Amino acid sequence: MQITLEHLKRTYTSNSGQVTAVQDISLSIPSNTIYGIIGKSGAGKSSLVRLISLLEAPDEGAVYYDNRRVDNLPKKELIEQRRKTGMIFQNFNLFSSRTAAKNIAYPLEICGTPKNVIKDRVEEMLALVGLENKGNAPISTLSGGQKQRIAIARALAAKPDILFCDEATSALDPQTTRSILSLIKEIQKKMNLTVVMITHQMEVVRDVCSLVSVLDFGKVVEQGNVADIFTNPKSAVTKDFISTMPSKTEMIEDEPTVMRWSKDGGKYTLRFVGSLTGEPILSRVSRKFNIEYNIRAGGIQHLPEKDIGTLITDINGTEEEVAKALDFLRQEGVIVQEGK
Repeated sequence: MQITLEHLKRTYTSNSGQVTAVQDISLSIPSNTIYGIIGKSGAGKSSLVRLISLLEAPDEGAVYYDNRRVDNLPKKELIEQRRKTGMIFQNFNLFSSRTAAKNIAYPLEICGTPKNVIKDRVEEMLALVGLENKGNAPISTLSGGQKQRIAIARALAAKPDILFCDEATSALDPQTTRSILSLIKEIQKKMNLTVVMITHQMEVVRDVCSLVSVLDFGKVVEQGNVADIFTNPKSAVTKDFISTMPSKTEMIEDEPTVMRWSKDGGKYTLRFVGSLTGEPILSRVSRKFNIEYNIRAGGIQHLPEKDIGTLITDINGTEEEVAKALDFLRQEGVIVQEGK
């Protein structure tokens, strides 16, 4: 299911006045992909996902699923369309009075699904999320990761075309986060879902998304392929996300870390994409030109499509020699960024 947003705007009125949470946002989210929407607190992520998922109507603009406009549907059709989407949340939103199986069954019950069909579907969903033996478990006895797996199973029980994940891993520890993200990737491939990940965690985007939009103050400030965004971030907010992102070692202990050991300096950021991460390019440059490096930080980020190595460094020498060295690096395929 492809999602198209055209010039969405949403303004809220509070005691302190009006706040425009979504400002003229247009996006195209391809079908059968995992799409990230990232922003800091107050950037407009939650407001935007409520518009995309049809929980609210925009003040202006339009939402299309495939080629059908859906934000202005009559009430009955709107409810039917909502039932074709699934959503998981940071706080799980499970019924504490129901068992795990009964939570999964709930969306099927309200649709009037026959009991025998519900039973089979619940068993199928428990197996999908790896909790076959937890159907009769009270929710209070489950761990955070298990609760989120039940929430995923419930969201998928009615066979939706779209899955919205609103900060779905924010309440989980790093290892559990990794397992939930792996599960979402696996399910997306099995079910050919369009998955929209709303998050403030750049590592979530790095690990599961193929495309991303960056929000700031209700606007899209950057969008594109995740590898391209990591390689050559344009906006200040994206650069800040990447520079403060925890390394993958916090989730996978045997992965190399991205570490900064000096807060001083670091005028140049060098990015080595793919096979360049294993090439001795800096050694070649130092032999070819009369310059010296002072490396302030370095490491490798492992994206689904390729590795991206990053070095934050000072390059010392005459202005002419430094310029020649930078030109050589670019010719070798290194992406050079000056300043923060």
